[in-house]
Amino acid sequence: MRSEKIVALQVARAFAVIAIVLSLCVSARASDQVLDWVAVMNNTVLAGGTSPLITGRVVAMVSASVFDAVNGIEPRYEPLLVAPDAPKPASRRAAAIEAAYTMLVKLYPLQMATLTNTRNASIAALTGLDSAKSIQNGINWGDTVANTVFAIRSSDGFTPTPPPFLGVLGIIPALPSAPPASTIGAWRPTPTSTIPSGGNLSGAGPQFASMTPWVLTRPSQFRLPPPFALTSAEYATDYNELKMMGVLNGSGRNGDQSQLALFWAGNTSLFWDRIASQLSAERHLTLTQNAHLFALLNVAMADAGIACWDSKYRYVFWRPITAIRNGDLDNNPSTDPDPNWVPFLDSHPVVAYRGTPAHPEYPSGHSTVSGAAAFILAAAFGEETQFTVTSDALPGPTGMPIIRSFSSFKQATAEVADARVFAGIHYRTSCVLGNALGQAVAAYVSAHAMRDRDDDDDRHEERR
Repeated sequence: MRSEKIVALQVARAFAVIAIVLSLCVSARASDQVLDWVAVMNNTVLAGGTSPLITGRVVAMVSASVFDAVNGIEPRYEPLLVAPDAPKPASRRAAAIEAAYTMLVKLYPLQMATLTNTRNASIAALTGLDSAKSIQNGINWGDTVANTVFAIRSSDGFTPTPPPFLGVLGIIPALPSAPPASTIGAWRPTPTSTIPSGGNLSGAGPQFASMTPWVLTRPSQFRLPPPFALTSAEYATDYNELKMMGVLNGSGRNGDQSQLALFWAGNTSLFWDRIASQLSAERHLTLTQNAHLFALLNVAMADAGIACWDSKYRYVFWRPITAIRNGDLDNNPSTDPDPNWVPFLDSHPVVAYRGTPAHPEYPSGHSTVSGAAAFILAAAFGEETQFTVTSDALPGPTGMPIIRSFSSFKQATAEVADARVFAGIHYRTSCVLGNALGQAVAAYVSAHAMRDRDDDDDRHEERR
């Protein structure tokens, strides 16, 4: 017991170091208040232990508030939720700070003291940049916008918490108790050896499948086709790749493949916000451009998450750990079972509590959200853009984070797909189609929300 506590303390210290370094990676080059508060948001989410799924909603609410606050003072884009109505004069810097602060305090009330100290220092730093009246008006406007956004999204279906979702276990005995043929291939809670209770958690976030999207017309707007039939050759191909490459011991992975599986086991939205912060600072985007970029990025990722959950809870496809341990039940002669098969990510001590996610397999949430992010950032900076990224999940040998480098966004999303397969938690097809789903969602969001007013005026003139 004492050794377990020591290990837990060492891991906690390592992650604390990572949080500090990740903050520096985001804010060291920060040239404006939007980037500063993206870094604050990153740290707040990590300190709160927020799941990647819920983080998608959090970062969208914060970034939407910052965007409508900044844009409401000098409107350049169409508003997202709050029409421009700021008092004059009003500081865009102060509005951005206050909008982010107000929303974060609402979402993380236990971190109010830290957030308030940071907010006060940010506001104090505006002295000499904007007049006192402008700063106060900006504060008031930012607070108004954040409260309005919070009120609107409070009825999005995130609450109340739904009853536990048990998949087929809600109606049949657990495998391998000769279940009805119609339930083979259906999801049920999965064991996870790194969770003290042994895992078998109910499905996470079933309400996301029916939540009100930010921009999409409905969660099912881009619903994917069903997963491959269990008897198909395509399913067998996915099954056997994952069985070999995603197993804990005796896999076909090399060292780098094992590292990237652990590296990408972090918080999806935060990966892409850190990448966007790095590129924004390098390209010297303005405060208004940053407010627009992060709102577009985070809202696209949030809607991608909702679209992904629509397909997940529509098809309720079983996880690899269930499929491989029961491969003799799928009527596919090419899928040999292994009743003792363990996914790589389930048992690795570095990513404790980050094993097989407690929700249906198809499609991959990480790939869907990453596909949306890559679409937005490729549109903003160009597909062949070089960047680096750090992970909140994997400390390096000395406690410092590992850095991975990419020459394009497609390279990064391809690695995300590899990571989920090598981790033993997603089939290849779920990652490929998830990425395509995220791209489709992001294309729709960017075409229908927060559009440049000049572009809309030009299109209007063309139609006349």
